Amino acid sequence: MFVQVMTGRTSDPEALQRQLEIWKRDLQPGAIGYQGSTSGCTSDGDVIMLARFESRDAAMRNSARPEQGQWWQETEKCFDGPVTFHDTEDVEMNDFRGIEKATFVQVMEGTVNDRRRADQLEHELDEAVVDGRPDVLGHLTAHFGDRFDEFVYFSSEAEARRAESGEMPEEVRARIAEMDEAMTVERYIDLKEPWTING
Repeated sequence: MFVQVMTGRTSDPEALQRQLEIWKRDLQPGAIGYQGSTSGCTSDGDVIMLARFESRDAAMRNSARPEQGQWWQETEKCFDGPVTFHDTEDVEMNDFRGIEKATFVQVMEGTVNDRRRADQLEHELDEAVVDGRPDVLGHLTAHFGDRFDEFVYFSSEAEARRAESGEMPEEVRARIAEMDEAMTVERYIDLKEPWTING
């Protein structure tokens, strides 16, 4: 898998969402290798957009289409200032219950301090999530060297907050504390109305 992550700011999220609808209608049918996207805007105007492709080559072929370039020229006008792009093939994705059904997505950005331990803990925590967190539909972690973006997909914000405030087994609590050391979260981005385009 190959992912592209774009971040920026907008004062007109409705215009940006309309552009995504145009892409879905007019450009997605020709986007060979496209697997889906998750985008959204916070109440403060921060935008993050994640696009998934089966390979880097597929993503590059999509970017090279003239209609894609024309669409981006119009879409870029929806942003207040520059847009930052990151891409990677270093991706871990786990879709437990259908991420396309998520009505709330939380993105965590930060630094990886111990990649080997982080990968081990992630697999251990996935088992606990499958058994004890039905509100978690899945997650995707994109690594950019020692940086990471993790997208966690929830059935709803209310269910996510309720589960977060509930009791959890001591073993799981200890694993989460270890994960916080292995991967330091520096920023949370809450997408309360995520814009999803399925592949």
